[in-house]
Amino acid sequence: MGINIENPIITTVKNMIQHYDHEKYWKMREEVISQKSKKSKLVRLSYLFRIKRMDAFNNASMGTDLGFGAHFEEPPIFPHGMNGIIISHYAKIGKGSQISQQVTITVDFGKSAKIGDNVSIGAGAKIIGGVTIGDNVVIGANAVVTKDFPDNCIIAGVPAKIIKRIEP
Repeated sequence: MGINIENPIITTVKNMIQHYDHEKYWKMREEVISQKSKKSKLVRLSYLFRIKRMDAFNNASMGTDLGFGAHFEEPPIFPHGMNGIIISHYAKIGKGSQISQQVTITVDFGKSAKIGDNVSIGAGAKIIGGVTIGDNVVIGANAVVTKDFPDNCIIAGVPAKIIKRIEP
């Protein structure tokens, strides 16, 4: 007997247990950090409290820290949940990004990664410092990225290098 994870009741119970609802989290986060928000300061403050509560729970239970200043063009996809994901306050992440478990995006001398659109970051990958990752890049599991990479490629290894170029 399987459990249908798409069932609204199952989803609600899961969100209550994990203290994290993907849709609500990213909507509230956008209202809090956007200077164009039309919500009152009191509502934004309550959103900030709820976001920080979710962040604190996830950090304590799963070792997760999404830097408050990190900029996401749109909410990323977490195929394995937010387990152990650490993202610098200075990171910039494009549209359609997929971030697997145990990924770390660090800051080095006040600079952090600029990650393009449609980038898939494999489990355990580390992106260090102010590197630029192009669009349509696949970063392999446990890769250590310490330099810039162009669009349309697959990178892997320690340190990461181009394994294959992808035809656009």
